[in-house]
Amino acid sequence: MAVHGGLLRLSTGGDGEVVDLTEGVSSVVRTSGVQQGVVVVFARGSTVAVTTMEYERGGVADLQATLERLVPARPPSGGEYDHNRLNHDSNAHAHLRAAMVGPSEAIPVVEGALALGRWQQVVLIDFDDRPRQRTVLVQMLS
Repeated sequence: MAVHGGLLRLSTGGDGEVVDLTEGVSSVVRTSGVQQGVVVVFARGSTVAVTTMEYERGGVADLQATLERLVPARPPSGGEYDHNRLNHDSNAHAHLRAAMVGPSEAIPVVEGALALGRWQQVVLIDFDDRPRQRTVLVQMLS
């Protein structure tokens, strides 16, 4: 098995910003020259996630609203998340959302291209409560 890798580096605004990574991941796949295999896309950090979705304004807004309902920035009880209380922090919701979505996706590569559906893109979601510099590892396995 051969492994080819690349890094994507980006600045994000946090607060649930969704960034389309598809072209960057596709570029790493093309550069590798691999025709058949799997690409793993992994975001470093405990307040960031990677998934696939239809990356369009309505879908992005719906995803952000759903995650806010599931894990609100402030607990509905009016209290405080233990992470924030114990660590004098304000981003417990970001850690929880990232844990639910997950830091990585594995995508088949067929004939040198990502085997995504017609309306499917690879996205990064930055849940932190402040702007961040993010690094995404892209590894091709063939």
